[in-house]
Amino acid sequence: MLTGIEEVDWASLGHAYGPADDVPELLRGLASADPAERETALDGMYGAVHHQGDVYDSTLACIPFLLELVADPGVQDRGPLVELLTSIGGIELDGEEEEMGEHPGENGEFIPAANYAMAAAAIAAGADVFLGLVTDPDPEVRLAAPCALASLHPEPARVLTLLRERLTVERDTEVRLALVAAVGQLALRHASLRAETVDWLGWLARAAQDPGLRLAALAQRARCAPGEIPDDVVPWVTALLEEIRTASAAGTGSGTPRGAAPTLIGQVRELLEEHAAGRPAPWTEELLRTLHTALDDRVDDRIALVLAQLRSPDWGQRSDAIWLCGSLIRVWRGRYEEVVRLVGDQLHDPEPRLREAATSFLERLFELGAPAADALVARLAAAPPGPAGGYGAVGRSGRDGALIALARAGDIRAVPLLARALEEDEVRRELLYATDGLGPSAATLAPALRRRLARVGLDERLYDRAAPLLHALAAVRGAQALPEVLRVLRGAPANRRDRVREAALRTLAVFGPAAREAVPELRELLADGSAAVSTAAARALWAAEEDAAEVLPVLERWLRPGVPDADRCAAARILGEIGPAAAPAAPALRPALASRDPWMRVRAAAALWRTTGETAETLPVLLAVWEENRHARVDIAECLAEMGPAAASARPAVLTELTRGRRHNAREGASGSHDVHLDEKLLTLCRAALARMERGAY
Repeated sequence: MLTGIEEVDWASLGHAYGPADDVPELLRGLASADPAERETALDGMYGAVHHQGDVYDSTLACIPFLLELVADPGVQDRGPLVELLTSIGGIELDGEEEEMGEHPGENGEFIPAANYAMAAAAIAAGADVFLGLVTDPDPEVRLAAPCALASLHPEPARVLTLLRERLTVERDTEVRLALVAAVGQLALRHASLRAETVDWLGWLARAAQDPGLRLAALAQRARCAPGEIPDDVVPWVTALLEEIRTASAAGTGSGTPRGAAPTLIGQVRELLEEHAAGRPAPWTEELLRTLHTALDDRVDDRIALVLAQLRSPDWGQRSDAIWLCGSLIRVWRGRYEEVVRLVGDQLHDPEPRLREAATSFLERLFELGAPAADALVARLAAAPPGPAGGYGAVGRSGRDGALIALARAGDIRAVPLLARALEEDEVRRELLYATDGLGPSAATLAPALRRRLARVGLDERLYDRAAPLLHALAAVRGAQALPEVLRVLRGAPANRRDRVREAALRTLAVFGPAAREAVPELRELLADGSAAVSTAAARALWAAEEDAAEVLPVLERWLRPGVPDADRCAAARILGEIGPAAAPAAPALRPALASRDPWMRVRAAAALWRTTGETAETLPVLLAVWEENRHARVDIAECLAEMGPAAASARPAVLTELTRGRRHNAREGASGSHDVHLDEKLLTLCRAALARMERGAY
């Protein structure tokens, strides 16, 4: 076994962490009789030799030995090795990376693009080994083999025939689903096989006796031919899910998780096992995810499918619906009121994983979470007191998550609960940032926030501890905390001093004239070498005294050519907040309208409008950036709403945005906790801008 491994000069090869002289030990570990040693070796392969999907010269050197291990029936745990080979050989670079001849690695190094092509070719040359694995006695091997064949074997027609034939004799449910998924993958990769495969998947979706197999075939057919998804897909899928639930009701579930695992691979396995534990058919989640992806912009159908799942007696299906809807609502606009209400109902389910899923989902909704407010209040009332379920609990299924969701929804019933939370020893920072939307009723939180800020030590951890409290004091207009805010401003340590001062100055600006006691320090900080501190001091000083003559020279200084755009943006924003009194600074703003940075152009144009009322120069700039940078649209829409009839030429852009189904900030494979909130804010501002434009037309 591993013949010739000593003949490779491993020390001359590299991986993510340097010379690859440790790779022979990893390869031998993969063949060990000790399960822990095998898992540690596999973890090392993913962690170094195939780090974050990269293919190094050492990765290429491993391929013959990995193929040898996979072909040896005496080696245990070969399924993960098949998956490793599939990952190594299945990476496809985009055109730009191929043209550049290199691929950026995770650690900043560049890996030759040829490595990926050579890996695919090397594994394809030995891919016949995967043909025999479809009949292997080990179900994990049979589970991994179909994807390897579909991804790597050079004879797709032969593979298609083999997969379809194997489906007639395979009895393991998950392996059968893998066979169907691989058939769909072949159809997507090879256009010559697509029509035949789509027809076969359509036949299987109706002819198979197993409802799980029919659902898999339907999902793959939708994936391969999204334009041919039938109109009755929702009742069809719902009926299949009910059949699966009924057929699985007598099953024993998916077992229980193993003990704690020391490796990353083991931890991932443990999480997957925990997620599947107690569920008769956990594999339906992936099938539904495939179907949702194929349905894409058919939002009404996707919502209807989620609603049907949320009404299922199977808590697992309801949990799947929540996670799937999380992806849906982050990308697509729609009518989610009933979905949110039904998700709120899950907060009272005895299954903790379902409650956790519901809480996590509701935390990200902000104003869209309002239909679940009553359920959130009931959940908070029912949660047990004490550290396990108290306000200081870190777990997202605890009271903190529900309270964050309630506060972000703008429900004033969160205020007394937040007041109690502030008496705990530890407060989750998101609770403090959630005070923004609670309005005047949140003013009662100021005394408790003041007491907490007074107890914060003026040490190197000051920013992390004080910034959320300063934000909350600004949100509740807690000017009575001026002494405590000044203490933080004056006592900021060297570590992150500028950020501490900036946070304190933002709060003082909200206090306005009530912060006059701070004026001497504000004047002193105008000359600070940090633009963030200097401009924040100017903002607070203007709010306290409204003396434009004192702050305009400072802000104009940060608008000079050569100053970093981030600093110029800060100065422009504050000039816009000052408004007409800052009109003398208009000459300093105008050059920024031609900046290469779109954010700088937006800040300058908005400030110029707010200070001078000019639209001839500013509106074309705002509309150009609207098309150039979708993430700037919230700020632009806010300015358009202020302009009213003067922004009439922006009406087509605003109307187009309001008719789009996709959220303006939707990103593939990534999301932020405030994405939905920001898109809903954009829609609100667009409606306001359009209403003002239309009123001005009559």
